[in-house]
Amino acid sequence: MLEIDVNSMGPEALQGALDVARGRRNGEPVMPSAELLGLLEGAIECGASDLHLVPGYPATYRVHGEMRVAGADAGSAEHPAGAEGEQIGAGARARRAAGRQGGRAGKAAVLDPAQTRDMVESLVPERSRRLLEQSKNLDCSVSVMHKGVPCRFRASVYLSQGDWCACLRYIPNEIPSLEWLGISEELAQRLVAHRNGLVIITGVTGSGKTATLAALVKLLRQDASHRVITIEEPIEYIHTPGTGGIVTQREVGRDVPSYERGLRDCLREDPNVILVGEIRDRETAQMALSAAETGHLILTTLHTRDAKGALSRFVDIFPQEAQDDVRSQLAMSLRSVVCQHLLPSTDESGKRVLALEVLHVNQAVQVAIRTGKIEMIESAIQTGKREGMIVLDDDLQRLVKAGRITAETARDYAKDPAAILGSGRTW
Repeated sequence: MLEIDVNSMGPEALQGALDVARGRRNGEPVMPSAELLGLLEGAIECGASDLHLVPGYPATYRVHGEMRVAGADAGSAEHPAGAEGEQIGAGARARRAAGRQGGRAGKAAVLDPAQTRDMVESLVPERSRRLLEQSKNLDCSVSVMHKGVPCRFRASVYLSQGDWCACLRYIPNEIPSLEWLGISEELAQRLVAHRNGLVIITGVTGSGKTATLAALVKLLRQDASHRVITIEEPIEYIHTPGTGGIVTQREVGRDVPSYERGLRDCLREDPNVILVGEIRDRETAQMALSAAETGHLILTTLHTRDAKGALSRFVDIFPQEAQDDVRSQLAMSLRSVVCQHLLPSTDESGKRVLALEVLHVNQAVQVAIRTGKIEMIESAIQTGKREGMIVLDDDLQRLVKAGRITAETARDYAKDPAAILGSGRTW
């Protein structure tokens, strides 16, 4: 059974389930694709983080950071042998049961544009399809019942050379714990202890930024005095009503027209913490700075490879003539930047390991931001270790010493590879 919910699974999830049971969603017929259902079930069974649907390629999973063809048999050349391959084989069987006609044994069939379009249309109703054709991109969510348990995916639907494509990311039902993520309680408490200002979680795509924000909101809820408003596109982790602080989740496109408008409106809704899923444009960045200056704690994300890159990216959103003023505002409002890297693990489970670079703003950092001398940030982190800052290479060395990653992996991600000690799996 596939539940289609372009507007995400928010507080109206129960009503949405009833709508699907009646065969309708927002007044439109729901016609889920059996082929898509099989692929999503396969993704769940093999522990995939993402499912990619692109014409000209087989349906492909990302499992522990590696791309795996969904329809290949476990022992084929397109799959490494072992537990993961066997699980993916189970997903392929689910697809075949759903009616998928594959190629020869051990080789998955390539998707053609019509197949991909059929699957995309099954998760995008007609009204949103028109929006997709206008904007060329649409974020939505889909929920599938697997073995009696609802499993959610975030879908990014887009056009490529005139053909429809999709990337669906699995969203765990449970908000991960700080320990599972690899974030210390001390660091998390420090991030949420700020009474105001801007906290940025940064990293490349797929580095766990959204999960970290969700875990921080969960931590904030332990204090009943907190009023948290999130603005997301789409809503991913759901904070169900319960004891502790009040959390209101608003989705861009359903509850608010844009991040900027959501930020502007929520200032009238008595928040003391505001989560902005991502800062993408000048208007959102300016509103985030303004909200931070007026006594709110802003939690948000950027896509960069390190902490200093986050500062440069934030400033560069603005035109040249405004950047001096923005640097002054950012120097006063920024509290912390956490840059995340998910690394291949030595653990047989394949679960990736989190390495961090952490910047906390002190006087030296404020001067570097205000004067535009971003190159000084690296030395500020190095000299700020006693203040709780973390140098990426130090964290990589810690993981090598603990046997959680290899020295080769650490060198691949290190800013100074020659400084990483050890060889292979040894310290």
